[in-house]
Amino acid sequence: MFYNFRIIIGALILPAILSTIISCSKNKGDNHSIQIKGSDTEVNLVQRLSEVYMNKYPTVSISVTGGGSGTGIAALINKQTDLANSSRPMKSAEIDQAKAKGVEPVPIIFALDGLAVITHESLSVNSLNINEVAGIFKGNIKNWKSVGGPDLEISMYGRQSNSGTFVYFRDTVLKGDYAPTVRRMNGTAQIVEAVRKDKAAIGYVGIGYVLIDEGKVISEIKIQKLAKDADSQPVSPRESENVKSGAYPLSRPLFQYTNGIPAGEILEFVQFELSREGQELIENEGYYPITDKHMNHNRSLGIIK
Repeated sequence: MFYNFRIIIGALILPAILSTIISCSKNKGDNHSIQIKGSDTEVNLVQRLSEVYMNKYPTVSISVTGGGSGTGIAALINKQTDLANSSRPMKSAEIDQAKAKGVEPVPIIFALDGLAVITHESLSVNSLNINEVAGIFKGNIKNWKSVGGPDLEISMYGRQSNSGTFVYFRDTVLKGDYAPTVRRMNGTAQIVEAVRKDKAAIGYVGIGYVLIDEGKVISEIKIQKLAKDADSQPVSPRESENVKSGAYPLSRPLFQYTNGIPAGEILEFVQFELSREGQELIENEGYYPITDKHMNHNRSLGIIK
């Protein structure tokens, strides 16, 4: 009997090739990578959440980078990130740009922030109202003595225009343009360090950047109590209930945007952030867990039960 050796060899080799392909496919499928970009306010918080998550699930790799909310949103629009961290809602123009590129932005609210107005701890001023803060950053109030402080010319530190916090502060507090004398810093940490070194300074940062263990404020920094107006009682963002209730005038939700309703490992990571463990971790990092209202928003998206 004669055999076709080509057929025999092929029959022997083909299963081995298929087995290798299947094995490689399984190995690849067992490891997942998530890209997260955007808000500088959120970057340290989300890095911490990611570290804990990756310790729980070693096959998942999460990369978190900052650069500002605008950077994260642009990355989402260009399909260069899985999650866009943003400390502000997306603008209608950004949503239109996204849809034009086949991207459907979905806003997930995962944490709350009390945007802190900070000064050097030696400053004798302990509270301000929103109109005074606006007057300072618009350049109308130039000396601390105008708001009950020492005779010192005020130094102002803020973020660059790609920052969601820059936009939020401009639209919510100033309702106009910043003074040209505001120093625009690359990141939140730079604002904190500048204020620590400048006794005449004022800046604005996500509260998690200036709180350490058990809610203590880092050295050389004072968190100003804020009032909604001259007739209102000033309150501190260090008390979570002030932020959750909106009594603190610069309370804001923190967003993560996805392209469509998240699925797979992205959904599982978001669900971890929204779980009791994730929300407790958020609070431990100096931010605040979301309210039932925000949780219901996420529930309406179908990402949690």
